[in-house]
Formats: sequence, C-alpha cells, structure tokens
Amino acid sequence: MAGEGVPDPPLVVIVGPTAVGKTTLSIELAVALGGEVVSADSRLVYRGMDIGTAKPTVEERSRVPHHLIDIADPDQVVSVAQYQQSAYQAIDSIHQRGRIPFLVGGSGQYVRSVVQGWKVPPVVANPGLRSELEAQARQHGADSLHAQLVRLDPTGAARIDARNVRRVVRALEVFMTTGRSVGAQTKSPPPYRLYQVGFIRARPALYARIDERIDSMLRNGLVDEVRGLLDAGYGLELPSMSGLGYRQIGWYLTSKWTLDEAVSGMRRGTRRFARQQSTWFRADDPGIRWFDLACDDAAGVLRSVSRFLDLMPL
Repeated sequence: MAGEGVPDPPLVVIVGPTAVGKTTLSIELAVALGGEVVSADSRLVYRGMDIGTAKPTVEERSRVPHHLIDIADPDQVVSVAQYQQSAYQAIDSIHQRGRIPFLVGGSGQYVRSVVQGWKVPPVVANPGLRSELEAQARQHGADSLHAQLVRLDPTGAARIDARNVRRVVRALEVFMTTGRSVGAQTKSPPPYRLYQVGFIRARPALYARIDERIDSMLRNGLVDEVRGLLDAGYGLELPSMSGLGYRQIGWYLTSKWTLDEAVSGMRRGTRRFARQQSTWFRADDPGIRWFDLACDDAAGVLRSVSRFLDLMPL
C-alpha cells in the first residue's frame, strides 16, 4: 500500500480481441516508458506451445521483460487463483524496480481477477468428481452438463458458455464442494492506480488479421508443433490442448478431420472467440480508454498513457 499522501503505484492494462495488435503495441509502449509486460493470456502460460498461441517471439521478449509466460507444462492447470497470485507478485516486483507494469492480454478472467481483486473460492481439487463430470459431458453432451449447472448455480451458469466444458466442470466442482457460486466472488481491488486501454478494429479488418495469423502459424510449423506435443504424450483431452489450433490440428493428425476442415475450424473458432471477448471488454465500459487501430496510431496511444503516468504535460 502506498503511504498517506503518496499515490498508489500505476498499472497500465491493455485489452482487446485476439489478433487486434496488443503484443506489438504493448512492447512499443513498454520500451518507450520503461515498462515490463505481465501476460494475461491463459494460453501463454504453457511451455512448448509457441506457434499456436502466437507467443511473443524471443526477439520481442529480449526488447522488454515478459512475465507469466512459459510457467507450466501442458499437462498442468493454472487456476485463476494461481494466476492472480503470480500476477500480483510480478507487478509488485516491477514496481520495486522502479518500472511500469503493463498487464496485457485477452483472457477476461485473468484480467478481471487482477484489476478487480476477485476473491476466488478456495477449492481443493477433487479428481473423482471432475472425472465424473467430464464423463457426463462425453456421454450426454456439453449442453446437458451446462443444464445441470443452470439448475444448481444459475448465476454462475449465465457467465459461462455451454461449449466451454472445462469452465462448466470447474463451476460445478466449486458449487458441489463449497455450495458457493462461481459468479459470487467477493472483490478487494488492489492498491494500484489503473489505466485501462482497449484496442479495437472493424470486424472485417480483424477477421482478415485473424486469417493472416492462422496462415502464418501454418507456414511456421503449427502442424509439427502439435504433432510433437502429441508424441510427447500430451493428449487432446488436456485443457491446454483445447486451445484454438491445437484441438483442430490434433483432430487432423488423428484422422478425424482433413487439414482443410481443421483450418476452417480454426478460422470459425477464432472469430467466435474474438466476439466472445467483447463480452469481457465492452466498448461502453467507461473504465477503458478505447483506441481504434484503423485510425489511432502508436504515438496517440503513447501520449495518452504518458499523460496518465504524468510524464507529459496535460
């Protein structure tokens, strides 16, 4: 906590849909302002999953220190509570070095857990219950599992897409173990001076960037990356392997889909994910300063963030 009369330390938060351009601009801002990046992307935590997650390159990470990337193996689970604790530790260490932390990513739960200070219900893992719920989803379908959550925890169910079996299972596990809704987290905002910046692009332009990103992933070896993960024993049932690209290419490599079907599935899934992200980061959110990257350039974003940091006159 800052002392009396001393302003809270700053935290710049950069959000927006996948492929909008967060990585490039956040690095430019951090270079210009003496910052470090704290990733808020639930896929970048996994080692060995580089191409399909559009992970910042080695060269990009050499320009600016990045945190919370490559912190888990693909068969491990990083819970929201674990991520939140690690993010606070990284942010505080950046402040101690006299630098500016930039929380950057499109994972809504990760971002909100940090900026709103969620008190996530502590739940001891129950492998037996989890396996039972996952088997129910396989046997009766994801909608059946979500319907059970609606009956038990309608508040939590309203926040979770029925197709996201992992989150539905987790919500049921929380409710059945604690009797508490995952939608009823208490909050204790952290002692940071927040400045939230959002990047947007018109949907056709964003979809074009998504398609180009997928094409680039394929050119750069996504199929071989997924093949290597499967050969290493990381099965498609793992949460990490449910990520966009990995599941679809995995189905291609196991002869469930053709390559064309896998690529089409990646395009559809990534576009749908970009639309879902808008429910976490809304254009009418007064706490976010939005920039349309079709007309706002890096210099304009830099001026805005610099003013917040009192590095430039108003």
